[in-house]
Amino acid sequence: MAKGKRPKSGAHKPGAQKRSPSVVAPPIADGGDGETAKSHKRRPASPPARLFPVDTRFQQMARRSGGVPRDQAIERAQKALEGVKPAFEEFLEREVTGLAEMVKKVEAGQDEPGWIETATFRARQLRDSSGSLDYELVSFIAGSLCELLDSIEAGGECSMESIVCHVDALMLARQKSYRRMKPEQVPELTKGLQRVVKHVTV
Repeated sequence: MAKGKRPKSGAHKPGAQKRSPSVVAPPIADGGDGETAKSHKRRPASPPARLFPVDTRFQQMARRSGGVPRDQAIERAQKALEGVKPAFEEFLEREVTGLAEMVKKVEAGQDEPGWIETATFRARQLRDSSGSLDYELVSFIAGSLCELLDSIEAGGECSMESIVCHVDALMLARQKSYRRMKPEQVPELTKGLQRVVKHVTV
């Protein structure tokens, strides 16, 4: 019999003593440097990603020696805003009154060409400047009016009733008892304006 080959089950030479089939033990894993051992080796972990911070000119200027401390800069900015607010309140009165007069003329059929663009410009000024000076309710109403006017400029329905509703809200918000309020303090007003815009712009 060829070396290394096992006989088939029950096969033996005539007259020879029958032997029990041999039991072959399973091969023992080679712990050496063979291919099998190599395949079980864990691959080294990838190096961590490197972050490259960008040093902008603004950051360089902020770190310059001789600058004003942060707290002092904030205090100065707040004082500057307080100084601007009286002039802004005059601007607020003028712009809201101008919008109201323009809308009355349009309702009376005395509208001038380009009145939508003029109203949009005024509403955007009110929205942006009011937000910067913490007149949040005025900014919210003016922003809602901007959305409405943008829709009209894009070819949507020109609902004068919706525009008048927003201008009336601005007339209310410009009053001293309301102008420093936040939108969440008057949810009926703000949610009502949102419904108006959604109804017209959908």
